Amino acid sequence: MEMEYPDDLKYLDTHEYIRLDGEIATIGITAFAINELGDIVFLELPEQGESIKAGEKFGTIESVKAVEDLNAPISGTVIDRNETLIESPELIADDPYGEGWLLKLRVDNPDEDLTDLLSADEYRGQVEGED
Repeated sequence: MEMEYPDDLKYLDTHEYIRLDGEIATIGITAFAINELGDIVFLELPEQGESIKAGEKFGTIESVKAVEDLNAPISGTVIDRNETLIESPELIADDPYGEGWLLKLRVDNPDEDLTDLLSADEYRGQVEGED
């Protein structure tokens, strides 16, 4: 499977991604992580209106192989969660960077420093072992 690493995203080393558009952040999980997990069977996400903090767990993703924590790349308030994936978590594998998003947040501080996050090239190097 050919891995994608969209350049317009920032990545956590725990395989979450963030797409920042002004004060709205879209958060998801990378194709690499989905490939590693295998068939996704359950997704636990925070409710609309909940606050999440950068670096903290905001939910879990469960596959036939493992249960993994989902970690927040940025702090904010949940304004939307992908109800389609809650009902049918296996769909995340079809389009992880498009329809497979997990959360949309209103960011607490849109100017928050995201330099700690990985660029597409840095993330690719990490997961493909080309440090």
